[in-house]
Amino acid sequence: MTAAEHSSAEANSRGRPAPIELPDRLDVGIGCVGAGFIMADCHLVAYRAAGLNPVAITSRSESKAREVAARHEIETVHPDWRGLVADEQVEVLDVAVPPDVQLEVVREAARFGKGNGGHLAGLLAQKPLGVDLSEAHQIVQLCREAGITLAVNQNMRFDQSIRAARGLLDDGALGEPVLATIDMRAIPHWMPWQQRQGWVTLRIMSIHHLDTFRYLFGEPERVFASVRPDPRTAEQFEHADGICLYILEYANGFRAAAWDDVWAGPAREGAAADLGIGWRIEGTGGMARGTIGWPDYPDGSPSTLDYTTTASPEWTSPRWDEMWFPDAFIGPMADLLVALERGGRPQLSGEDNLRTMALVEACYLSAREHRAVPLVEFD
Repeated sequence: MTAAEHSSAEANSRGRPAPIELPDRLDVGIGCVGAGFIMADCHLVAYRAAGLNPVAITSRSESKAREVAARHEIETVHPDWRGLVADEQVEVLDVAVPPDVQLEVVREAARFGKGNGGHLAGLLAQKPLGVDLSEAHQIVQLCREAGITLAVNQNMRFDQSIRAARGLLDDGALGEPVLATIDMRAIPHWMPWQQRQGWVTLRIMSIHHLDTFRYLFGEPERVFASVRPDPRTAEQFEHADGICLYILEYANGFRAAAWDDVWAGPAREGAAADLGIGWRIEGTGGMARGTIGWPDYPDGSPSTLDYTTTASPEWTSPRWDEMWFPDAFIGPMADLLVALERGGRPQLSGEDNLRTMALVEACYLSAREHRAVPLVEFD
């Protein structure tokens, strides 16, 4: 094999995401608190495809819970979440409730934790973890004291293009990272409970991007954020964090930035739409770019990756069928179940997520005070 052929073969072996590791034991009883879109169309779709074992479900609407249970062949429906938490066939809780309800559910779950002689060994919580960093700390402490292993559903880490990018970075294919960006032009479906909170993007969408930057590049020193209301959402309720721009500064000179634009132009008011989520990483030895697959129903858009290096300057473009929603959603639960089997801490542990929550809080503080905020202010 010539040097050029070797270089080409090596390039083609890169850019493939590491497979998501599943637990040896697939029959762990999972109890689902919530039956909305995220649970019904993402969690349970991914769990069934992987052979996991949801055994019980509940929702604010019992009829909705029964509808989702029938769709996903879940035998037990509880009329309220307290009954599900107390159900001894449930070993792991999957909590998909609004953030201002999370703490109450976790406080009740702690009564049944393994450390208290109960049946609950693990808990997967939605992001954001509580309504703010203070509640996130309370949730982490409650689970720790109850002997419950806590993971947080920061599922963008498990999108295949992001995992493939991490592989390129770990392999040194891109050299030393110089600049990374995420450009989101999307119009999410906001939840009614957000009006109670009075916030829109930073804790709902930006939190994914901030966590992904942490996953790929580690901890920044400081962040500068600028926000303004989204004109469309402002017609529904008052908020500050509609369109969010932020820059993360790292000690070694690396910079990461994101434009989280949930207005995306008057695409709902008659103009043509130009929507999507793209990312880009530039390093001293190469560059990678990708897109995050969005559930454009009915067909959807798979995530993508393209990269080039100084050693192999042609573009390499692996492709997959998977999308962020719902395919990445097996990652956080599998991560939790594997950690329970091995007696370790999940990658998406509550303790780790406190740093993501702190980064979100730093963005809010930066936007309010119009200054760069060092993360040590939240240690």
